[in-house]
Amino acid sequence: MTKRNEQLTGDPAALVGWEPRRVAAVAPELPAGAAPPGTRGQILRTALGLFSEFGFHGTSIRLIASNVGINPATLYAHYSSKEQILADLVLLGHQELYDRLRRALGSADPSAPARLAALVRQHALIHTDYPLLAVVANSELHVLSAENAATALELRARCRGFLVDVLADGARSGEFRLVDLTLTAIAIGGLSMQIAHWFAPGNRYTPDQVADVYVRLALRMAGDTSHRKEN
Repeated sequence: MTKRNEQLTGDPAALVGWEPRRVAAVAPELPAGAAPPGTRGQILRTALGLFSEFGFHGTSIRLIASNVGINPATLYAHYSSKEQILADLVLLGHQELYDRLRRALGSADPSAPARLAALVRQHALIHTDYPLLAVVANSELHVLSAENAATALELRARCRGFLVDVLADGARSGEFRLVDLTLTAIAIGGLSMQIAHWFAPGNRYTPDQVADVYVRLALRMAGDTSHRKEN
């Protein structure tokens, strides 16, 4: 570790074990109530783990079926294709994000900094709560046909709209001093996405600690002028 890194972290051990990777050693979890029951849900969870590790193209129907403990013909009775499995996972991820962000805005104080903090907190937490789902929903979205990706892309656009609207409101009210609205929205929107590649339970940060820091970073990026302390 360089002297510069020691000065930045205050702890030479702080970055030990932090290595961006495709997937952390976590179980393939889905949001409660989101997955169908029985074999269909088991197929989704199994495919999630395999897609996150090997990618869509590196995972075969035969491999998914084998890991579930069924034959490929049985799998096809539940899903018509491997792409349909991926489409369901991508949609689950985007629906969970949209629902969280919508609820966060609904319960936040009306100020722009408070709303931005609420959005960023939930965006960070979904990447700590469901890292494999986040990896697959973000990294494999491009594989889907336009038809299979349409609903997820619409949800993604709505989530982006939440962020853009809050930044624009803050710029108009003087609560934010933005260098550039579009680029700030892109930067903040991408801020949490790498969390899914390194976060795992038991590391030196809790989900709330990660969310707290990412909120502070986002407020600085937005040029927050309110001087409020966001928890």
